[in-house]
Amino acid sequence: MFGRIDGEFVVFLIGMRINNLWKIHKWFPTVMAMPRMLKELMQNKERGFLNAHAWFGRTTIMVQYWRSFEHLEAYAKDKDAEHFPAWKKFNLKVRDSEAVGVWHETYKVSEGNYESVYVNMPPFGIGKAGKRLSATEIYDSARGRMKYN
Repeated sequence: MFGRIDGEFVVFLIGMRINNLWKIHKWFPTVMAMPRMLKELMQNKERGFLNAHAWFGRTTIMVQYWRSFEHLEAYAKDKDAEHFPAWKKFNLKVRDSEAVGVWHETYKVSEGNYESVYVNMPPFGIGKAGKRLSATEIYDSARGRMKYN
């Protein structure tokens, strides 16, 4: 199997790092903000959010897939959505404490510039955010999958 998303899309990596475990009152609100955002995004697909996967530890990472950078940016700046007030609260109450760090990276992906493969995997990554396709002989190599995209 391999994954495909028609047209351009955005991969958004976002996460946080707990720098001071004992300052739970500082980092816990940051932890709790993301589930509210994800719930909102999953209920409002017109915002352009396609899917996400997360891994947890002292440093967390979430991989998100978005229809476009414009969708991602519009959500980040929407004062009526969950993100903007959470970001404002973080900056006012937590940023200077150094108890928790936040980070993100954004990548615009165009057709023909990515490939994926899934063997014995449930829907995951691009294959969950977009479509899962059978890897026939022509698409049974990274080069073949790159040509497909």
